[in-house]
Amino acid sequence: MADVKELDGEVKEGRRERKRRQTRERIEAAALALFLERGFDRTTIEDITEAADVSKRSFFDYFPSKEEVVFAWQDNFSNELADAIAARPKDEPIVEVIEGALTSALLTASADPQRLAIGALIRDTPALCARDQLKYAKLEQKLTEVLYARSGGGEDERFRLRLLSAIVVSAMRIGGERWNEGPRDVPLQDFARGIFDELWTALADLGAQLRLHPVRR
Repeated sequence: MADVKELDGEVKEGRRERKRRQTRERIEAAALALFLERGFDRTTIEDITEAADVSKRSFFDYFPSKEEVVFAWQDNFSNELADAIAARPKDEPIVEVIEGALTSALLTASADPQRLAIGALIRDTPALCARDQLKYAKLEQKLTEVLYARSGGGEDERFRLRLLSAIVVSAMRIGGERWNEGPRDVPLQDFARGIFDELWTALADLGAQLRLHPVRR
């Protein structure tokens, strides 16, 4: 019998897939709880497997290292951003799509106490900080893909959207650093709006300068 059945146009999760998902979620939940309780460096893979009631071999079936438990969980943000973009009106200008979807995804993430705690854990753990930067590359790729899917353009449009995604994700990274380092005296939504205002203004100013002083070729 197939593990995944299609009924009425919907894909139903099979027993094997359900068991694998549940095992993965159990490992992930146990690991994150231990990281937050003991710290990342003081938590071993043996601690995780004991708490999750799985073998060490089972752990490695799902995660190549304990670092990947943290970042697999963190990668969910990219999928939430994609869903937020897909939910935007089809005729909405791209600037509003990006700003609205990113702000929505950030507000959802910030409302989850565990996400905030994991974010603090990453910032306070040197072994995780360097790896943390890779999330921005993944986010840039995801943003490019979902924006391109909306555009229906060719390869030139894909390249343009990749440039835009790189700029937006860089602004998000810098804005996140400012948010974490400075006094949080405004709501996150207002803070995000301010970052986007600065970004769009900077891009507009650069465009105006280019029109006044064309680059010589």
